[in-house]
Amino acid sequence: MRWWHPSDVGFAARRKLADLGHGARLFVRLVADLGPCVRRFGLVRDQIHFLGNYSLAIIAVSGLFVGFVLGLQGYYTLQRYGASEALGLLVTLSLVRELGPVVAALLFAGRAGTSLTAEVGLMKAGEQLSAMEMMAVDPVRRVLAPRFWAGVITLPLLSAVFSAVGVLGGWVVGVLMLGVDSGAFWGQMQSGVDVLQDVGNGIVKSVVFGFTVSFVALLQGFEAQPTPEGVSRATTRTVVVASLAVLGLDFLLTAMMFSL
Repeated sequence: MRWWHPSDVGFAARRKLADLGHGARLFVRLVADLGPCVRRFGLVRDQIHFLGNYSLAIIAVSGLFVGFVLGLQGYYTLQRYGASEALGLLVTLSLVRELGPVVAALLFAGRAGTSLTAEVGLMKAGEQLSAMEMMAVDPVRRVLAPRFWAGVITLPLLSAVFSAVGVLGGWVVGVLMLGVDSGAFWGQMQSGVDVLQDVGNGIVKSVVFGFTVSFVALLQGFEAQPTPEGVSRATTRTVVVASLAVLGLDFLLTAMMFSL
């Protein structure tokens, strides 16, 4: 039986710190490459189409069914207190504050994040990134930065679509199926939802999640072992790390926003 030596613990800690430092430097480079991405916006536009257009179907369908569930659960809960007319307010606040940004980010990590990791990892395995370096082309600026900023732009838009479709789903269940007054549904929603406090907080969350999921996906792909097994493990790590990061950041952001 092999016993752990203190030097093993120190080596593991030093390696983790080195990984964190490398990830921080990559994040700074991606943020600093905003200017070149703006000047060559065509690269970002193509990635927005790739990430957003192909994720739109799962976002819209998921938002619709989440709205259905919120409409059902909210109606039977509010009916106990004679406040079923507030169903629109409940559905909208639940979506724009929490469920819209969080669920959209989780779906984005599973759909688009894995695609980014696999794409970058396969480029590394095929030595395409090394070939760019041999031709004096920075792979971070040419490959990673457009994908990073495309993810930052795309996720807030997808979160807005998720929330809008979810509200529509809650209206279908509450008004058309359960008989809630349509005027009360929309009136309670309009009077109770604050643009800055509610919608604004959701937008801030979706932007932060966009940074997080895009960076995690690109980092895992960029650091993947150049083998099929390494790319598959990196893709799995993207879903796990990005999902846990989104949930943890959601708690921190919610605590900060409600304490202000």
